[in-house]
Amino acid sequence: MRILLSNDDGIHAPGLKALEKIARELSDDVWVIAPEMDQSGASHSLTLRDPLRIRAISERRFAISGTPTDCVMIATKHLLKGNPPDLVLSGVNHGSNLAEDITYSGTVAAAMEAALLGIPAIAMSLVTTENHPAKWATAEQYAPDIIRRLLKIKFQDNIFININFPDLIASSVKGIAITNQGQRRIESNLEEHIDPRGRQYYWIGAIHYDGSGDEGTDLKANSKGLISVTPLSLDFTHRETMKQLEKVFA
Repeated sequence: MRILLSNDDGIHAPGLKALEKIARELSDDVWVIAPEMDQSGASHSLTLRDPLRIRAISERRFAISGTPTDCVMIATKHLLKGNPPDLVLSGVNHGSNLAEDITYSGTVAAAMEAALLGIPAIAMSLVTTENHPAKWATAEQYAPDIIRRLLKIKFQDNIFININFPDLIASSVKGIAITNQGQRRIESNLEEHIDPRGRQYYWIGAIHYDGSGDEGTDLKANSKGLISVTPLSLDFTHRETMKQLEKVFA
């Protein structure tokens, strides 16, 4: 099995090293193609106005001067052209990608791009607490078996998986939950400052969240110490509203 690894934290991120360790328990044919720089919050963006550059680091390991989406595209259309990956793994992200995080996440976007290209894909993130060390060993211990189980099903078109590991040591994890995407009440902090030349500038600060989510969601599962496994679809169509619109425009 040929596995492609990417992320949004950059080629030197510790989570990518953890992901490589996970992947090598599944296959010897592992390729790492990740952004040269941190692309957190890049979402599913493509670089259209600047050229992309590829830096070969070692055999099967490349840094791309673009977004996670760029990385997957360059991997499949150029570096691995003619022999594309059988599986794309993205992460392990430093910090959660739960609920509405999914819409901002470059980690999720790499898996999303793979799904668009018809390749089974899994995004993985580790919930972290500020000023506490990330518990990469938790992801390293549980991920290989979870991935093996996921590969027993047939990934339908435009479907990919989003996994979040709780901020716990491996022995304290309570289990695995199949969840739906949660939703939180977001309170963003936009900070206004004055630069040394007296001009105003703005900085998007910490984002505060309300509550731990409803029962059955990725938020609730992680708050209970469970690993959340959430199937996501690229079809954003809301069927119920569609039915209402059909009546209005009949």
